Amino acid sequence: MSTSEDQAPQDKSQPSDSSQEDARLVKKAISGDERAYATLMEKYERALYYHIIKVVRNQEMVEDLIQEVFTKAFNNLSSYNTQYAFSTWLYRIATNHSIDFLRKRKLQTYSLDEPVEGKDGDMYFEPADPGAHADEPVIRQQRKTMVEEAIDQLPEKYQQVIRMRHMEEKSYHEISEEIGQPLGTVKAHLFRARELLNKMLKEKMHQY
Repeated sequence: MSTSEDQAPQDKSQPSDSSQEDARLVKKAISGDERAYATLMEKYERALYYHIIKVVRNQEMVEDLIQEVFTKAFNNLSSYNTQYAFSTWLYRIATNHSIDFLRKRKLQTYSLDEPVEGKDGDMYFEPADPGAHADEPVIRQQRKTMVEEAIDQLPEKYQQVIRMRHMEEKSYHEISEEIGQPLGTVKAHLFRARELLNKMLKEKMHQY
């Protein structure tokens, strides 16, 4: 007999053991406990994979989308209401993020004369001025330098995983094997590294 929350008796005063465990983990995660982050990720990663693949149908993108969903969820843990199932809240974030991903990808692949509906009516893409992007190589190099400088400021354990993932393009399993750390720890470190990088890069952008 299934013991899932969906089929459990509707007793609002008595959360399931799983929900109570999630509430404890969320509280620890908010206080900065990396093991709590890792435990939540290990618990829901597989379920998120199947949830997201149904929406995006792109196996190559799922791993990164899962990480982005966890990042978005963990950045907003303080707004999570523990009276409701953490899984439901997480799946809602995953659904919205996956839809946003598909919408952005669709906009990027529109033809130049394809109308895109905006708030003020239909808008059309126009052919770009050939000279408009002449400085793009310089801008890309500036961004690359900015990112590398920010990575250099990360704690060493975060530098290692972020370089292996995004510069050497290693899989999560490869990183886990090379550094001798559990997969959940690798993913928790990557989450923290991205969180710190985003914060540092935003601060750098405000300085310009």
